[in-house]
Amino acid sequence: MPVQKRKKLGDLLKESGLITEFQIVEALEQKKDNQKLGDALVEQGYITEKQLLDVLEIQLKLQSVSLYQYPIDQTLIELVSKDFARSNLLLPVRKENARLIVAMHDPLDFFAIEDLELSTGYSVQPVIAAKDDILQTINRLYDSNDVNVEDIAGEDAPAVRIFDQLLETGVAMHASDIHLDQQETTVTVRYRVDGVLRNDRTLPKSLMSSLVARIKILAGLNITETRLPQDGRISTVVIDKKINLRVATLPTVFGEKVVIRILDMSNVFNKVADIGLQEDTLKAYQQLIEQPSGLILITGPTGSGKSSTLYGSINELNSPNINIITVEDPVEFQLEGINQVQVNSAIGLTFATGLRSILRQDPNIIMVGEIRDRETAEISIRASLTGHLVFSTLHTNSAIEAIPRLFDMGVEPYLVVSSLSGVMAQRLVKTVCKDCAETRKASPIEKEIFERRHQTIEEVTVGKGCDRCRHTGYRGRMAIHELIVVDDSVKQLMMEQASMQKIKQHVKDKGVRFLIDDGLEKVRQGKTTIEEVLRVASLDE
Repeated sequence: MPVQKRKKLGDLLKESGLITEFQIVEALEQKKDNQKLGDALVEQGYITEKQLLDVLEIQLKLQSVSLYQYPIDQTLIELVSKDFARSNLLLPVRKENARLIVAMHDPLDFFAIEDLELSTGYSVQPVIAAKDDILQTINRLYDSNDVNVEDIAGEDAPAVRIFDQLLETGVAMHASDIHLDQQETTVTVRYRVDGVLRNDRTLPKSLMSSLVARIKILAGLNITETRLPQDGRISTVVIDKKINLRVATLPTVFGEKVVIRILDMSNVFNKVADIGLQEDTLKAYQQLIEQPSGLILITGPTGSGKSSTLYGSINELNSPNINIITVEDPVEFQLEGINQVQVNSAIGLTFATGLRSILRQDPNIIMVGEIRDRETAEISIRASLTGHLVFSTLHTNSAIEAIPRLFDMGVEPYLVVSSLSGVMAQRLVKTVCKDCAETRKASPIEKEIFERRHQTIEEVTVGKGCDRCRHTGYRGRMAIHELIVVDDSVKQLMMEQASMQKIKQHVKDKGVRFLIDDGLEKVRQGKTTIEEVLRVASLDE
């Protein structure tokens, strides 16, 4: 057994002055079933993972390692099953005579240490590593060791195993998408993490047909159809998380390309407060969605988090005495207590036809996945004028552009004016990694950018790069917003057919915070960087 005394993690953290007894009690009350205290404290924002590992390293006098760069003895993984390694978040990395050096997320897990010593016959010496670092390394090492694909490429079993491995790696990396790209002789596997695609591995071409067949069977697709694109969905559990997968296949010259969108049910916003709105914007948006009727639009390009905001909104309004019905393409997250309709154009179930049927189902609140044409727009607007609260999305660059977009679709201006309650535009920006964040003085250029928006800044926060963020300086994403409440003064301008520039100036004078301003405010708060904000928003708004 290790020589350190059996101290409790809570005591170590209190001794270090990072948290109080009250915070520990709060974290224990809010933590999920079977969740360890350290994970709960990090998830609830009381401490960062780096602070947790630093305390363990100093207090227990243990070494901290980065598995991302560590020279691991890969023969040692035969000593521990993948399930045991993953459930206990540990990995043997080195052997020194009769001593086994084991990277652990929780070096105070003495039960796991005892099990390991009994099963291997070695004396275990823990070293500390980050949770994601361990999970990703487990997937990488066991995947390459688990399947000798060249020898068994003709069998079905490898396809099952490899698909499971691809999902486990994706969830461990917090990826939003998995890409399987067929080349002439190989298949490239890529993961999109924080909006950026990363190459992960290559698979032999001979394996792809059985892998695609496996995916198609699970997604309910036609396995014999390889000449046309197909879309399907899978619900499964990966690393103890309930996951929904959206599967899309596309025929290419080298074979079918497959993209799998990972929809983590634990990431669905339960409340509007979780969306990341500034306090004044949050208050205004909550007042909007609490109205009994009206049309509320969320705008932005594909992949800007519009669906998450919609789900957060209707989740907040969800109660047994309210009938909420959605018509979506596709249904991304299945929400309890909400009636969700999946568009199916092949059989004539479009947004417009779905909406007509919904209106005969006595709804209070309707969510239309996207307004794509005049028919859908008109039915949505008329529904909002007959006592329904209607949510939907539009693909526009700013909130104000939603108004001319509806006009361009051929909707009568008086209908738009009467129905539209508010429009919120949003974009996603990468957040600074909390574990390697540091502040520095703002440069003259950065100060000038803030001055152009009539703001000032003295310090900015940047990530210097660490193992937890793969040395990118960013970890995770957040939204920046722009909310326009269509009040009587805006409606009057719309009725007068005022130019969009005039309406924009009017809402600006009333204090609306545009995307660029919200982004810069979040830079000031140390949450993101100027580079990220300028990537998605214009200084000239």
